[in-house]
Parts: sequence; structure tokens; C-alpha cells
Amino acid sequence: MTQNTASEIRYDICAVGNAIVDVLAPCDDAFLTAQGLTPGSMQLVDAGQSAALYDAMAAGVEASGGSAGNTVAGVGSFGGRAAYVGKVADDTLGGVFTHDIRAAGVAFDSPVLTGGAERGLGTGRCLINVTPDGQRTMCTFLGAANQLSADDIDADQIAASAIVYLEGYLFDPAPARAAFEAAATCAHAAGRKVAITLSDTFVVARWRAELLAFIEASADIVLANEAELTALFETDDFDAAAARLAAMTEVAAVTRGAEGSVLLSGDGRVEVAAFPVDKVIDTTGAGDQYAAGVLLGLARGLSLKDAGTLGSLAAAEVIAHWGPRPMTSLEALAKEAGLALTPA
Repeated sequence: MTQNTASEIRYDICAVGNAIVDVLAPCDDAFLTAQGLTPGSMQLVDAGQSAALYDAMAAGVEASGGSAGNTVAGVGSFGGRAAYVGKVADDTLGGVFTHDIRAAGVAFDSPVLTGGAERGLGTGRCLINVTPDGQRTMCTFLGAANQLSADDIDADQIAASAIVYLEGYLFDPAPARAAFEAAATCAHAAGRKVAITLSDTFVVARWRAELLAFIEASADIVLANEAELTALFETDDFDAAAARLAAMTEVAAVTRGAEGSVLLSGDGRVEVAAFPVDKVIDTTGAGDQYAAGVLLGLARGLSLKDAGTLGSLAAAEVIAHWGPRPMTSLEALAKEAGLALTPA
């Protein structure tokens, strides 16, 4: 980990996450049943399981993904300044990921894992099967992403970022969790904000106690969907769970699908409607792009309402097409909608 020095803000958001290339394909419910997959879930698989599922899937498309990577790509699409920390191997998919995230205007300089493919640690991939209603079911082989460690955290880069965004999936592998903790420590040492996404109900189930402890001790901003939030507090009472989360952190932003989202800070609570979409094609990346709008808004000092509205706009764009990253400039869409990207 490099030495921290005083630095002015160069980035709105610096995200730390699993560098993953997505493989997306259409499927029906019968395919999920035949493969023993829980609809709408994310599960980790090993190299053999990943290869077998890939062979069984329909023809699909490859697109750089990874939850936090998608988010900073969205920040870049808004015209924001973003950086990314993640681990790829020196293979074809690693080259695809590196090209795509840099093309989105995101700084990405994490050291590549050399010789990873030969050791069964190729660049991570997520096999995503999408049913006709747009719901995605994900099976992730972490590969090289699993090798992210505290040594990959550049304290100067963290200190130069208004918000450091941490992907809840990093609670799974121990070396990556160490990087997660190191990034949070660096951010607070520099007086920056730390944000975390709960990522998935399965992550919450595996690491509920650890997540609660981290949120209480280190998180300034928490993003979640309704299912993750209620799982975190083991209750079906959304309002009670939201109030508990708001009491633990400065800002909580919770998505509720077609019902929009709720953002809370202290005693303040705002509800933001979802943007209308003609047809939902693929919900992959919806939460990631929502996070892009919310985090950029908060980094630039917008109100909860305005930050949440940017999030809704970004989510609406991404669910209207295949893939987890914007295909239309979010900055242009915000301007068309009359949404401010900086405080008045």
C-alpha cells in the first residue's frame, strides 16, 4: 500500500470491486430449473462449474461488468471523474475489461495478475441468464478478481477521491476483504466519505454480522435494494429496517424496483419515483447505475432528492437494453431532463 499524502480531490468516485466480464444470454425458467439455479440470484462458482454452464447457455454477448466497475462507468457517462481498483489477469478478457473501463473515462491502473490463466486464475467472468421478464440470474467465477489485496490500494488515489465506493461482494474472498478494509481506512484518514453497496441478499446472508459491524464503524453511505435491506435486519418491515439503517450511517439509499427509491439522512426522508421505461429488456446493472447517479450527486453536494433522481435516470437507461453499462450519454440525458449535475 503506497504512502498517503495530502491531496486535493481529483476524483468524484473511486470504486474498489471485482473486475468481471459479463456473458449475457437469454433463457427461460425451465433452463434455470434444469441448471439448479435460483431465479434472480448471484452465486459463486468454480472454474469447472463456470465452464459447464457456459457450454449449456444460449449464444450471448460479452460485456465488461463487475458491480463497482459498472458504477464508475456510469459516473464517467455522467461526465464525472472516476477511478477503479480491481484485478484482472493478463489474458483476453483482462484486455477487454481494461479497454472498456478506460474507454468510459475511468482511471484504471491496478497491477495485472501475471500468469493467472496458467494457474486457473483467469480474468473473472459472470454468466448471466436473462428471462423474458428481464430478470437476471448470475453465476460468477472470480478468478483473478479474487486476488485483489491491500497491496493494490493506492492511498494517494483514495485520498484524492471525494467518495470511495466499496462493493459488498468483496466480503467473500479474504484477500479482497483486506483491500476493502485498507481502502476504508485510507479514505477516513484523508477525511473522505466511504460508501458501500450490500450487493446481493446472498452476500447479506453469508456476512450479515460483519456487514453490520462495518457499516456501524466505517460506512458513511449505504446503498441497497429492498430485499437486501430487510435481510440485513431480518425483518419484513421495510420502514423499520430503513429507519435502523439511517440511524447507523449518514445517508442510506434503497431501491424498490418499479416503485422507485427511498433516500434517508438523519430525520430526513425523500421518495424518488422510477423513470418510465417503454420495455424492460435486462435488469443487469440497474442497481449499479442507480448508485452512479446517487454517488455522483452526493459527491458534488446535490440534495438527496436530486441525487436520487440522477440514480433513477441512470437505472432507467440501462434496463432498456442488454448489458450493465450505459449506451447513451447519461450527461446528455440529464440535460434533456433538466436535471442539474452540480448545485445551483
